Amino acid sequence: MQTNGPEQCPTQGYVESFSHFATDAIHAGQEPEQWTSMAVVPPICLSSTFKQHGPGEHAGYEYSRSGNPTRNCLEKAVAALDGAKYCLAYASGLAATLNIVHLLKAGDQIICTTDVYGGTNRYFRRIASEMGLKVIFVNCSDLKCLEAAITSDTKLVWIETPTNPTLTVIDIQGCADIIHKHKDVILAVDNTFMSAYFQRPLALGADICMYSATKYMNGHSDVVMGLVSTNCDKINERLRFLQNALGAVPSPFDCFLCNRGLKTLHLRMKQHFHNGLAVAMFLENDPRVDKVIYPGLPSHPQYEITKRQCTGVPGMVTFYIKGQLEHAKIFLKSLKVFALAESLGGYESLAEHPAIMTHASVPEEDRLLLNISDSLIRLSVGLEDVEDIIEDLDQALGTAHPGLINPTKLKDLLMHLKTNC
Repeated sequence: MQTNGPEQCPTQGYVESFSHFATDAIHAGQEPEQWTSMAVVPPICLSSTFKQHGPGEHAGYEYSRSGNPTRNCLEKAVAALDGAKYCLAYASGLAATLNIVHLLKAGDQIICTTDVYGGTNRYFRRIASEMGLKVIFVNCSDLKCLEAAITSDTKLVWIETPTNPTLTVIDIQGCADIIHKHKDVILAVDNTFMSAYFQRPLALGADICMYSATKYMNGHSDVVMGLVSTNCDKINERLRFLQNALGAVPSPFDCFLCNRGLKTLHLRMKQHFHNGLAVAMFLENDPRVDKVIYPGLPSHPQYEITKRQCTGVPGMVTFYIKGQLEHAKIFLKSLKVFALAESLGGYESLAEHPAIMTHASVPEEDRLLLNISDSLIRLSVGLEDVEDIIEDLDQALGTAHPGLINPTKLKDLLMHLKTNC
């Protein structure tokens, strides 16, 4: 490891951070004056129904599925963070996906980028495609492939950036420029990995920004939720109807928890970036690792796109361990600080095996085409002390490959990050 590093540290050169982000995260939608109690922290409104002044005369709320004060606070806060006019909350990320797809009708075509979360792939391939929708998977990181795939039937293009789990970065503005040449085609961006702090798809031309808020937006691994933001009045009006009509809404308590999680989003993401970069740099020249994929490394093929459209990079690191499935299993079973578990984006470090876990529902032939091999490991680097995180990875790699060592000196690496980044 060259601890003196490149002339420009990998944390430099990104677009400017969004102004007033922390203030919006803490105050948008949270005004104490909206409560008779003047509560500084929005209360959890558990009521399922609301008294009306007269038939059809209500004070803004009728029934908790169609609107809830606690959910309203969350939706206003997220809209502010996304630079959006509107936000809607759902019971899960897949519930959010379901509602977006219900904007379409039978016979419409969906273009989905090839490398996406396994649950998204499963929903499009095994459910949406069986309900009269035409779904095709296209490598949207190649803008020429995307342009060639659009037909008169195309009504939704779905991209994820960075993709899950291979962390391919897609040019959102480039996709938007192509898509908006065509009438009535919606560009939806799954922004789960970046969070609102590092990326604003709507500002880059997307029509819809979607999250599994279960991950970074909540950040505490205690909520399952989806979020959708948009600036389009027509899309918002239809999604509002669907949110109520389909009924996949989050509980008030979950909304309270996610709203609370937003207050530290800017702090958490900065530390995820610091820890994720340190881990990626540590692994990159490790003889026990074949390849590291991290959009914050200059070696990433879309590093320049990442810097152009993002303010930073989260704690998601993907790598191929040297060897076969057995080496990956030994490594994962040997971890102590990292928990072997699905999901990501919480304060704790998690590790998983996509081919067996999160992407097991993707057909094997498709996984191989996407390079989701038996040696691929996905890390969600948490907020623990980075020394402990890297020491845990080092000892687990040592167990999988006894006799091989990483020549990187941890102290030198951390000093380099502290001095240059």
